Amino acid sequence: MKKMNINDVTITKMSQLLMIAADETRLKILFALLQNKRMCVGDIQETISASQSLVSHQLAVLKRNKLVSSSKEGNKNYYFLDDEHVYELIKVAYDHVMEKKDA
Repeated sequence: MKKMNINDVTITKMSQLLMIAADETRLKILFALLQNKRMCVGDIQETISASQSLVSHQLAVLKRNKLVSSSKEGNKNYYFLDDEHVYELIKVAYDHVMEKKDA
């Protein structure tokens, strides 16, 4: 495993990233984007059963923190995971939760 250079700044950034991803609505959005690759607000809203304003607000938080990106096509914005690291973060968390451990 590659040696990690850990300092207080890195720990703070990691903590902030995990706090952003820890919100249940944001996590639902990230998981929906992981499964569907790219979605508009209406599709996300329908998929996670949330209001348009809630989805839009949480997408803004995710975008501001570089967890999602967007592209405009016509009058719609389409959202997608920002990069492979975000995919891996969600996938590892899912795999860890789903792992069957011996009691």
